[in-house]
Amino acid sequence: MQHNFQRDSPFSPSAQNYYGSRLETSDDLQTNAACSMPSRPLRKSACEALKQVHPDVCKRYFGCGLVIPEKLEGCTVLDLGSGSGRDCYVLSKLVGERGQVIGLDMTDEMIVASQKYVQYHQEKFGYSKPNTVFVKGYMEKLSDPGIQNNSLDVVVSNCVICLCPDKRTVISEAYKVLKEGGELYYSDMYASKVVPDSFKEDPVLWGEGMAGTLYWRDLITLMKDIGFSTPHLVAGSHIVVHNPELQRKTGDVTYASGTYRIFKLPQNSIKTKALVTYKGTVPDCAECFEFDASHSFKTNVPVEVGAEMAAILQNTRFSTDFNISMLDTPDPNQSSTPQYCHLSPFLLADKLGSSVKQCSKTGH
Repeated sequence: MQHNFQRDSPFSPSAQNYYGSRLETSDDLQTNAACSMPSRPLRKSACEALKQVHPDVCKRYFGCGLVIPEKLEGCTVLDLGSGSGRDCYVLSKLVGERGQVIGLDMTDEMIVASQKYVQYHQEKFGYSKPNTVFVKGYMEKLSDPGIQNNSLDVVVSNCVICLCPDKRTVISEAYKVLKEGGELYYSDMYASKVVPDSFKEDPVLWGEGMAGTLYWRDLITLMKDIGFSTPHLVAGSHIVVHNPELQRKTGDVTYASGTYRIFKLPQNSIKTKALVTYKGTVPDCAECFEFDASHSFKTNVPVEVGAEMAAILQNTRFSTDFNISMLDTPDPNQSSTPQYCHLSPFLLADKLGSSVKQCSKTGH
C-alpha cells in the first residue's frame, strides 16, 4: 500500500520550538526514545570516541539509536538534525583528520550549543585543525547552507526525520548530496501501522516524533521510489510509552526504534548473485563483519549473496574488503515482489528482546 508522504508545510514550527527552547536535556522528553539501548553493542572505536565527547554535549542529546557505521576514516559525513553535536563529535574522531563532518540543524540554540565545543574536540583528538562544522539549515533544502550534490560519502540522522512533515523531500535531498556508492545510515522511530492524521494536531505527539512517524513498510516504498537500494535493517528496539496520557492518545499504534542502512547504487549495477569472501579488513571487525541484522560475513568464509547485496559490496567503500566472484545464476528476487518481514524493527526487537527504558522525568 502506498501513502502520501508529501506535506504542504515546511519543517514543523512546533518541533522547532520543542527542541530549540522547551527541552533542556533528554530527560525532558515524554517518551523513552532518546535513551535507546541499541540492540547491538557499539564497536570499540566508537565507544572510545564517545568517552571523549564533552559531558555537556551528551547531556542535551535527543537521538533514538545508533548512527555510527563502519569504516569512516577519510569520509565526508553529514548529520541531518545534529542537535547538541554528540554524534558529530563521535564521527569526527572516527573520520580522522582527513575526513570532515557537517552537522545541520534548524535551531539557533542547537547550532550555538554544538559550536561551543569544536575547538575542545579538535584538541582532544589531537587534530591540527577542526574537521567539524555546524551549519543552520533545513533538511528539505541542503543547497541553502552550501552542501553540494554528489559530495558526501555518508549521511546520518538520529531520530529527526520523524519530526519532518515532508519526508520524501528530505530523502530526495539526501540522495542528491550523496556520491554514487554513498550511504544513508540513520535511526528513527517507526509505527506499527499508518499513523492517523489527527495525531499531527497534538503538539506533544508531534514534538515527541510520534505524530510524524512512518509506518515501517512505507520506508521501503519511499526509498525505492527515490532511487535508493532496499533498506537494510541494522538494529531495532521497542519504544515503551509509560506516560498514561500518551498511551491513551496513541491507542493501538505501537512504536519501535529502527536503524537502517541504504545505498545510492549505480544505475547499471550487477543483476546476478555473487560469491563474496570477507577479508577481515574493516576496522573493529577482524573476525566478522555484521553488515546488518540479516547479513554477517565471517573472515575468509565464502558466502553467496543476492544481486543487490553484491552490488552494494562492489560499489561502496566496502569494495576493497571483499573478494567478489560473480555467478551466472540470476537473482529471482530481482523480478519478483520480495517479502520484507525481515526488515521490520518490531520483529527484530521481538527476536532480540530489545526495548528502550522510560527516561521522561517531567511527569506530564
